[in-house]
Amino acid sequence: MGMIGNLLRVSEVELKSYIEDSSLLEKRIYKEYDENGIDDALIDLDKSWDAIAFILGDTSDEYLDQPLAKAIFGSHTLDENQDLGYGPARFVTTDEVKEIHNLLTQLSNEELRKRFNPQVFEEEEIYPSFWTQENEEEVWEYLSGNINLIRELYSVAAKNNNAVITFIN
Repeated sequence: MGMIGNLLRVSEVELKSYIEDSSLLEKRIYKEYDENGIDDALIDLDKSWDAIAFILGDTSDEYLDQPLAKAIFGSHTLDENQDLGYGPARFVTTDEVKEIHNLLTQLSNEELRKRFNPQVFEEEEIYPSFWTQENEEEVWEYLSGNINLIRELYSVAAKNNNAVITFIN
């Protein structure tokens, strides 16, 4: 298994309902979907979340404090008492979504690719610590595919005035 990062695009009304009753969020994210009922507002980043945050944070020692880390880790806690597997859900507001979207559009794929260094990932103990054991180009494809999902989610969220909920399960 492992720690799986997730992002969920929600309206302001949905966010407010989840803040008021966090069990509603659990019901949504753990609902059984058939192949025709996939929640297209939810993306699964698999185990790439920490590496992507590190890349978005310009591989700084303080990458979690960088503005784009909020894209992965949120900036507000939904419910301190809720544990979705590895802690509570977090979220970014509609204004923060627009800021994140703007920052993401300013970063080229080429710049992000320059920041990808499996050796540094290992040295910095970036989860899940398999970076130097795999083919570098395949790992980059895996990460860049998930970065593109993040870009798309934040683009749609900014356009629709949505918030984004983040969680690891």
